[in-house]
Amino acid sequence: MPLTREQMDRKLDEHFGFEADDDVGACSPHSRPTPSTTSSVTPPARRAGARAARAFYVGMFADLAESRVTPLRRLYGDGFLVDESMWEGRAPGRPFGFDGRDLPLKFRLLHVLEFAGDGKIAREQVWVDLAAVARQLARE
Repeated sequence: MPLTREQMDRKLDEHFGFEADDDVGACSPHSRPTPSTTSSVTPPARRAGARAARAFYVGMFADLAESRVTPLRRLYGDGFLVDESMWEGRAPGRPFGFDGRDLPLKFRLLHVLEFAGDGKIAREQVWVDLAAVARQLARE
């Protein structure tokens, strides 16, 4: 039986909460044992499995801090969710290849999540508004 909109919302909001807490361990276990993640960041990357997911989150948490995600719009389908959100926080590391210099940062995210029959996230695709990141972090 497919998840309801409310169940999908809870799964994604829980995931964003784990990210806000920089909880590397919790970011992946809520997904399937071999989740598939594709991101549009530079360079585009496809990651599969717990080890790759862990490495991704360790790097992301070093580059971005004080994560706050505000959902703007969500679209739902049979077993999938499309989420447009605004990310806000700081950039202490080198997010997306830019020197963050611990500056405040705000950009839009687009997530496409597919859910497995057991309700866990089976596949995640992420697009980042890199033009907004560049405008805020590129050196003049």
